[in-house]
This record gives sequence, C-alpha cells and structure tokens, in this order.
Amino acid sequence: MRKTIVLMLFVLLSNIAFAQTLSKNDFIEDLEFLKKTLPAKHTNLFAKIDSLSFEKKIDLIKAKADVLNEETFIASLFKLTVSIGDEHTFIEPKFTKILPIQFELFKEGLFVTGIDPTHAALLQTRLVAINGQPTSKVISLFNEAIQHYNPSYFDVYFLHFINNPTLLKGLGIINTDQEAEFTLIGTDGKESKVKLGSVQGNNISNVKLTQANSTLLLKKKKGNYWFDYDPDKRAIYINYNKCREEENNPFAKFNDELFAAIDQYKPTKIILDLRYNSGGNSGILTPFIEKIKQSYLNRKEKFFVLIGKATFSSAVMNAVELKRNSNATFIGEPTSGNINHYGEVRGFTLPKSKIVIGYSTRYWENWKGKKGPLTPDVAVSYSIKNYAAGKDEALAQVYSR
Repeated sequence: MRKTIVLMLFVLLSNIAFAQTLSKNDFIEDLEFLKKTLPAKHTNLFAKIDSLSFEKKIDLIKAKADVLNEETFIASLFKLTVSIGDEHTFIEPKFTKILPIQFELFKEGLFVTGIDPTHAALLQTRLVAINGQPTSKVISLFNEAIQHYNPSYFDVYFLHFINNPTLLKGLGIINTDQEAEFTLIGTDGKESKVKLGSVQGNNISNVKLTQANSTLLLKKKKGNYWFDYDPDKRAIYINYNKCREEENNPFAKFNDELFAAIDQYKPTKIILDLRYNSGGNSGILTPFIEKIKQSYLNRKEKFFVLIGKATFSSAVMNAVELKRNSNATFIGEPTSGNINHYGEVRGFTLPKSKIVIGYSTRYWENWKGKKGPLTPDVAVSYSIKNYAAGKDEALAQVYSR
C-alpha cells in the first residue's frame, strides 16, 4: 500500500486571521473546544501525556485568560503542543508579519545567511542577542515552545521562528511585533546592532533578501528533484527535496532519465541528497528505490544517502527504507523526523481565534523497536567557513572515500 502522509510544517497557515480583539470569554471558549475536540480526533493523544495532565495544562492557560492577548495565546498553545510530544500535532495561526532576516546554525553558532538588502554588509555575522537578550536566553525561551527531545527537530523550527515577531513577542523576547533589534558580531570581532522592522508576509522565502554567496551544489538548480553528473568525480548527484510530483516532470519519467544516464556514464558513485526534504508522499521515490536495489551501484562506498536536520516525515520513511533494504552509506546529521512517528495529519479550527489545530490520525511504525531520529553512519558538523567558501562537508566525505 502506498504510504501517503500529510506533511506537518509550521509554515502551513490557516486562511483566517484573528478578525478582531478577542475577549477573555473568547479565549476560554477556544480552550474548552480544544480540550474536548483534540482527544476525540487524535489517534492517540495520550501516548506521552495523560488526560489529567493535558486538561490541567489547558486549565492553567484559562486561568490567565484575562491577561492573554493574541501573541501570548499563540505562545501558550505552542507550549501545550510540546507537552503532547507528537511531532505532527501542531497549531497553525495566520501569521501576517515577518522580520527580514534569516539564520543558519553552524558549529560556531547562529549566522546571518539572508537579510534586508540595505544591511547586506551583515551577512555571515554571528547572532549575539535579540533586543538585548543573549542567544542562550532566546534558545531557552524557545525550548518551552518547540519540542526539543529531538535536537534536530528543535533546530529546524527554531530557525524557522526566530524571525517571527508574533512568537518572539509572545515569548517575551521583544516588546512589539513591529520591530526587533539584533546584535551581531563579524569575523573581525566588531559588534553591530541593527533594528529591523516587520514586513508583511508569512514565509521568509517570499521576502526579498540578499543571500549569502554560496556555490554549493545543492543550490545549483530548482525543482522537487534533479540530478547532476560530475565527469571528473564520475559521480551522479540527485537532489530530492520534496516528496511531490512535478506537474510537467513526472517522477517516473525523471527516474527513467536518471537510470539512462547511469547506463551511459557508468558512474562509480551515486548520491541521493535528502537533507532538505521535509516530506509529502513517500511513495513518489518508490521507482528509484526499486531500481537502485538492483543496480551495480548498490554497494558500500558506491551508494550514499545524505540526511540532515531538515529531513522529515515521508523523507525519513524513504531514508529508513533505504537503510533497511540497500547497502547505502548514510552521511550527515540526525533527522528532525523520528523513525517511528504519528502522522497523516488532519485539522480543525478553534471557533473564536480561527487558529487551525493539526493532529495525527495514524501511527507509522517504520522500523519496529527503534526510537528517535535516523542517525547517519558518518556524522558531519557544518562550518560557517566552509559554507562561505562553497565547500559542502557531506559531499567532501563522499568524495574522500
């Protein structure tokens, strides 16, 4: 049976915003609706939290209803999902503002990889504080709102929300959703402070930013899947970043072209890059999996799978299948998605705030007895220096073997 799973991403948004300022009674009505509805719809809400604890946590939010506002209500719901402990149960507010800055996490710290064009000189500087609160304190506050039992999961969604003024305000990191001050340090040790105003939008990829220069292979092309042959290294690199068919390029056609190229070039290595694949339909990759298992490339030191912190949901299911049924060597970082997990998401809407609550309807046991993320055979820790130089440490590990 084809394994189809609805991907949870916090970037998915409801179509209805807070239409007006909500009252204490509105917050209470939403919380009571949530208390009654989520246990009834979730396939197993109380796998990691008992019903009494769940109800108590909602009652504690209700007790503060007279001082809640949009931002603190949203933050409270985020904290509630942490206690539930299901990576596919989440909330979807209609975020309408975003700060024009983007960060990436490297072993040396948090660095700016995209920013408003007027502040391009601050690219590749390291974050020290937001509104005077040190990075360590910011991370500690986000720990309350994002699940962190899987560090990769936390890192991915922390990076996603660190430029979200609504959540930053709800967590008490900034005082207004209109702007935030970032303290940054350059490679020369010079400290800079920059105030960035919020802009309209809910997805940083739709905001015009100046990006850090990079010649990384994984950024070479766009699309859900593509491949590149390097004649010098005699290697085929496959970038598979969405488990989703392309309208004008069905995966079956792509797969035929890929294996025709293998027959033509006779590569000595093949690399499947799943590092930025957050899921979709795990069945899309099946033609590739079936073909590669029969290929001469299905050998240690010939077939490599790259995984990382952003590998989630159906992409983890694909990786697990290859781990169990091929001879691939896995290189990179632990996945943000767990090997066995709840998923196949549905949703319902809170009556007053119109926030959508996503919840799991099925448990996926992809590898019996396994807990936590899929970990690589060869671990990689990424450096800002190599990133700036266009060196991909995971690919370097492949080519050194």
